[in-house]
Amino acid sequence: MVKKNFLMTAPLLMASFCSAQEKPNVVLIMVDDMGYSDIGCYGGEILTPNIDALASKGVRFTQFYNTSRSCPARASLMTGLYQHQAGIGQMSEDPFKNPGQKSPNDWGVPGYKGFLNRNCVTIAEVLKEGGYHTYMAGKWHLGMHGEEKWPLQRGFERFYGILAGACSYLRPSGGRGLTLDNTKLPEPEAPYYTTDAFTDYAIRFVDEQKDDKPFFLYLAFNAPHWPLQAKEEDIQKFTKIYREKGWDEIREARRKRMAKLGIIDSNTEFAEWENRKWDELTEKEKDEVAYRMAVYAAQVHCVDYNVGKLLDYLKKNRKLDNTLVMFLSDNGACAEPYAELGGGKVSEINNPACSVFPSYGRAWAQVSNTPFRKYKCRSYEGGISTPLIVSWKSNLKNKKGEWCRVPGYLPDIMPTILEATGAAYPETYHGGNKIYPLVGSSLFPAIQKKADSIHEYMYWEHQNNRAIRWGNWKAIRDEKGKEWELYDVVKDRTERNNLAEQHPEVLTKLVAEWEKWANANFVLPKHPKK
Repeated sequence: MVKKNFLMTAPLLMASFCSAQEKPNVVLIMVDDMGYSDIGCYGGEILTPNIDALASKGVRFTQFYNTSRSCPARASLMTGLYQHQAGIGQMSEDPFKNPGQKSPNDWGVPGYKGFLNRNCVTIAEVLKEGGYHTYMAGKWHLGMHGEEKWPLQRGFERFYGILAGACSYLRPSGGRGLTLDNTKLPEPEAPYYTTDAFTDYAIRFVDEQKDDKPFFLYLAFNAPHWPLQAKEEDIQKFTKIYREKGWDEIREARRKRMAKLGIIDSNTEFAEWENRKWDELTEKEKDEVAYRMAVYAAQVHCVDYNVGKLLDYLKKNRKLDNTLVMFLSDNGACAEPYAELGGGKVSEINNPACSVFPSYGRAWAQVSNTPFRKYKCRSYEGGISTPLIVSWKSNLKNKKGEWCRVPGYLPDIMPTILEATGAAYPETYHGGNKIYPLVGSSLFPAIQKKADSIHEYMYWEHQNNRAIRWGNWKAIRDEKGKEWELYDVVKDRTERNNLAEQHPEVLTKLVAEWEKWANANFVLPKHPKK
């Protein structure tokens, strides 16, 4: 049986990285539900010195995009395809109440299966064929019912983490429990914290490697996704600032820092605000919602010092210089359940039995996405914008915290890694299955300032939130909207001025292009096209 047929990708470009030097290690770090402006190097007040230091030695993207939602983002990230092509146009499988039931996210059509299909390959599958060791720690969320969908059956040699989309940080259990390789584990003993454990296992996997082959490590934190659970000593670092300043002042301070850093223009206005002013809250409301934000900040802060722990290990063992490190978020900050003050009760914070709520709410989510519009699930900039840091001392040593303003998105990660490693992308795999061609482009021409653009069009769809970008133009049709909107996102990235009436010819063109893309890539909006 023919298992695979490989096609070399961009051989001339790859030669510049792979000739006369060792193949690089690759470390891909993804956080969960973190907003665009939360970390310090993107304007946030949360203490993230290790991530900031990583950014200072590499390149930061100002216009990098995700898919607006967790598992579709992971599907696109892992495969270099649109999430619908990979089979996760809606959501992935999560724990079932009744054994044997059909997943509600399996719609019985190719684009909406709820798990990675066999017409795509993961970064791990490609790099493993190229001589790499492949390790994963953290959140999978790309299929869980049936071992054939688990990480070890999709290219990873070692795995420690959760298969589901969320869990308790303090005591993962049941269907949201831990798995080591292909073995489900019992509840961990206290004290336990997922962010620490995921990082420790990531380091352990690399440390136990017996040879000098390069490795690919995918570290997918579940933080700062709900539930709100953090260490008390970390929470106390943030309680004062959020209670004393409130969300209006924090938001304005972020906007000013972002302008000073050069991320946005100094005259950039805020997007729409959907909440009360801080002074309109009662004292009790201020106390409780400020505490929620402090816990969220503590979750981000813990990610930061764990990133530092991993990088320190690599440096100590002389592996860091020739390691391509990438850091990003799967979607914009999360407003669920779309209540101003958050979901669940404050008394439930740090309850190990909680694996869903409490959450920090719509207002703080909008602060996390400063200055952009909306949040997770939506295709406005607040839903799809993510920080992206790319660092690789051996080949990007002259990049000292530079900004890259060329737009890119998740399908570009796979081609970028392939160019860096010289790995070959297959035409067939999984017993001869045809593999969809990559839809992304390597980011290196943008990083090296050899290209002003790497995409003519970029496309989005999730839960009937639709968008397309073409140059400066972005057309969007929101899940709650009846008409397409049009924005010049270079001049108006906060999407305040709908130009649909002024430029109907541009809007018509973009809607037609989006429809053509949707029809070719298994995209099935829930309601009939109008």
